[in-house]
Amino acid sequence: MKSAISLAKPIGLIAVSFGITISFVLLSQPNLSPKPDLMARSFVLWLHGLGDSGPANEPIKTLFTSPEFNDTKWSFPSAPSNPVTCNYGAIMPSWFDIHEIPVTADSPKDEGGVLKAVQNVHAMIDREISAGTNPKNVFVCGFSQGGALTLASVLLYPKTLGGGAVFSGWVPFNSSILERVTPDAKKTPIFWSHGMADSTVLFEAGQVGPPFLEKAGLSCEFKAYPGLGHSISNEELRSLESWIKSRLQSSS
Repeated sequence: MKSAISLAKPIGLIAVSFGITISFVLLSQPNLSPKPDLMARSFVLWLHGLGDSGPANEPIKTLFTSPEFNDTKWSFPSAPSNPVTCNYGAIMPSWFDIHEIPVTADSPKDEGGVLKAVQNVHAMIDREISAGTNPKNVFVCGFSQGGALTLASVLLYPKTLGGGAVFSGWVPFNSSILERVTPDAKKTPIFWSHGMADSTVLFEAGQVGPPFLEKAGLSCEFKAYPGLGHSISNEELRSLESWIKSRLQSSS
């Protein structure tokens, strides 16, 4: 597998980090910008993994070279620093607490922490929609812990969004949360990608996602990648680019 994206190096004595580092060679691209009046503004919110940071993930946006993304606003927020149980209480960037590693389909869930983090993500989405972006041109994406938060944020947002993309994530709450999913939220499509060789967030944790979403009445496109560990490949990001392109709403 040719991958330009790999796991981050350990942070000091921390046991596990779910972050990723990005390295790649940019190819020159012709200027194919469409006329401004034909291109609607879109918004992509990227949520990083445990122990990572928003700025470290910003190079991801340079891989989206299609002209449809010329008017896209990207946001790479950083999680606040919190003690993390699976890392022996060490303080590190974390959206919510993680109790054990590897994460399995039955791992304990920090629902309170997840719901608090969801409020912050919703505030970011609200600001963008208030600025004039069509909700259906808003896409929330995330890796690992950020993928789990992406799922929670999209399910609990009261409006239909363009989509949510989960990479190597898991379902961070119990099925009782489905009672809070609004009819409009159920129309938001989900893209889920997971490496079958992932030893940090086990593949089984990802596999339970689609059946969970079906209970809520959401559609989910699930892709499994043999041999891929806890990282994101270029192939996955190319699939994400195509997936978002097919859902962008025109300004006309």
